[in-house]
Amino acid sequence: MSDSFRPIRARIDLSALQNNLQQVSKLAPNSKILAVIKANGYGHGLLTVAKALSQADGFAVASLDEAIKLRQAGFLHPILLLEGVFSEAEWRFVLHYRLDTVIHHFQQLEWFIKIRQTNAIHAPTVKIPSPALTKSRLPSIWLKCDTGMHRLGFLAQEMFALKQQLMQLEKVHTVWMSHFATADEDLSFAQAQLQQFLQQVPAEGLKSFANSAAIQHLPASQLDWVRPGIMLYGVADENPACDTKVQLKPAMIFEAQVIALKKLQPGDCVGYGCDFIAQKPMQLAILAVGYGDGYLRQIANHPKASVFYQGQCLPIVGRVSMDMLTIDVSSVAKQIRLGHWVELWGRNLPVQEVASWANTISYELLCGVAQRVPRMAIESDQSNTTSESFHEKTD
Repeated sequence: MSDSFRPIRARIDLSALQNNLQQVSKLAPNSKILAVIKANGYGHGLLTVAKALSQADGFAVASLDEAIKLRQAGFLHPILLLEGVFSEAEWRFVLHYRLDTVIHHFQQLEWFIKIRQTNAIHAPTVKIPSPALTKSRLPSIWLKCDTGMHRLGFLAQEMFALKQQLMQLEKVHTVWMSHFATADEDLSFAQAQLQQFLQQVPAEGLKSFANSAAIQHLPASQLDWVRPGIMLYGVADENPACDTKVQLKPAMIFEAQVIALKKLQPGDCVGYGCDFIAQKPMQLAILAVGYGDGYLRQIANHPKASVFYQGQCLPIVGRVSMDMLTIDVSSVAKQIRLGHWVELWGRNLPVQEVASWANTISYELLCGVAQRVPRMAIESDQSNTTSESFHEKTD
């Protein structure tokens, strides 16, 4: 049961997560799958997502904190640190917890060579022993190449020096990787990146390039490992230049309860700034959600901004405040009651559509759901009145 008394929730559909993983497997049947679950599982809850996606071949996260949390929860999958380590001291944790890590600049590689040459591999002080120590598998280093995104990675002119330094290492598993800048927009640039990558890395080495968009639209990039992120959470790439169809299901159903009902007369205004003024008698409902929960203020500025209730989209009126949202329920005044749940995004109102109203992307909305919103794990066939649900704290 949730220990939150706030009448708002993010229901996390485990079956949807598993379905989406299966869709990745169908699209890339010859590749291993590294499920990207950084940023608290894209806002869905790190451990909830990891359990649902346990059939993936490995996980990718952005920080040691997330990786250690997974290890201490008992996950023995390969776990990749996508940005690598930020100090020499962090290598002790990487090696102790048997983590894979990205190396994208020479300092990281020099730290790694030093710690191996000096045999300075000893366990850091931790409260819970790492279950990964029982495994014989050695961690891998993932060597990131900059093929045009110009964010992280070794440039083409640095490859010779990189390979020379790698010769100092023995018995180290390596994977070569890069990252697409435009796979969801411009496939011609993505194809050029892929071509450059294949030309500059060893032909016999393990490789990884494809993200969610490339998995769907650029099959040639499905190499030894694919790295799906947003598609695991039910958001399909909608590149108009491509016709790939994938059956993804939204994993998060973000909902809030009606906490008040109010009637307006012509001339009455709503909320801060009195931005909305009623032109006719109206019935309003106030929902327990606001920008303090991650529902962006910009959403309400769009003329189509709405929520979903019993088969209808109901318009938002007035500004989004920190804890509350006001909607026009005149069309369902006979049905709506205090305590009823209203969908903010999910199965009936796609998160990418809501994101477009705020001139942003679905990633920002999903990752931005606040810690105070309880996440409740459900199965697809469970109703809104689920009595036993898992609440993963995110603090």
